[in-house]
Amino acid sequence: MQDRPTAIELLKAVERFLDEDVVPNVTGTRQFHARVAANVMRILARELELDEEHLDAEWTSLDELLGPEERPSTRQAVREALAVRNERLCECIRNGDADGGEFQGKAVEHMRRTVRNKLLIDNPAWLQDDSPTGES
Repeated sequence: MQDRPTAIELLKAVERFLDEDVVPNVTGTRQFHARVAANVMRILARELELDEEHLDAEWTSLDELLGPEERPSTRQAVREALAVRNERLCECIRNGDADGGEFQGKAVEHMRRTVRNKLLIDNPAWLQDDSPTGES
């Protein structure tokens, strides 16, 4: 990877080009596709900026819910392990473990925080405020 421009700087430059030069000068399907492409650039930039922090938070939260596990060393391996751990959480929920008590509260808080973090990348406008749970 080069020092400059960074991946985020490149994505933001393409986003600006699409928003400022392409979208205003095309119509119909081309304009729609340019808007979609600019939005993809925004999502990718947010993911690069926030992904590691969010993966760490989700891993730590699942450690509290399901018991600690050694975290894999690569981002892709973490994603794969998180999918397995989330399936285990789903099994706990299906088995009724989250129907009450301390586990229920922790599971609900985990899900709120994880969904909020995903929305911060995918579409932050969907969040009504900046509280940790998304509640007003």
